[in-house]
Amino acid sequence: MEEYSREPCPFRIVDDCGGAFTMGCFGGGLFQGLKGFRNAPQGLKRRFAGGLAAVKARSPTIGGNFAAWGCVFSIVDCSLVHLRQKEDPWNSIMSGAIAGGLLSSRNGVAAMFGSAIIGGVLLSMIEGVGILFTRISAEQFRNSDPQSDLERAGAFASGSGAGSGDINSAPGFEFPAAQQANATS
Repeated sequence: MEEYSREPCPFRIVDDCGGAFTMGCFGGGLFQGLKGFRNAPQGLKRRFAGGLAAVKARSPTIGGNFAAWGCVFSIVDCSLVHLRQKEDPWNSIMSGAIAGGLLSSRNGVAAMFGSAIIGGVLLSMIEGVGILFTRISAEQFRNSDPQSDLERAGAFASGSGAGSGDINSAPGFEFPAAQQANATS
């Protein structure tokens, strides 16, 4: 579980906060640049200037909002790891719900409840996709069943397999006759 071999908790908070700020700045900068480009007056020079002005005005604010969410999320996640004494996907799901609720607490109980549900559902989808990819990639590296290997080897030995009945005569593993004759002599 490489996702849980991260920084220890006090340092994880700063790391997640900085990563969230960077993501918010780049993502918000891209979005605000396109929005400013589209809403600027006609002319290519004016549009680029409008896009740059929108990026300079809004990108740090969006980055700060992302950083606040990442910081609250990490604080709650570290607190849950300490309280539950285990690190699993449930911590992230609960942290997303609690962070969403805490950050919208100024807007009332209804907004808090709605944001908590959205945060929990969003993080459960992210964790679910992560678990799905982990299971899919784990099947590629799983050892094969020795019993089925013996059955396959028996099928080749009885002549029902491809080749001349030898286990190593499966397609792609056989030698041309001339090379085989040279190898035995």
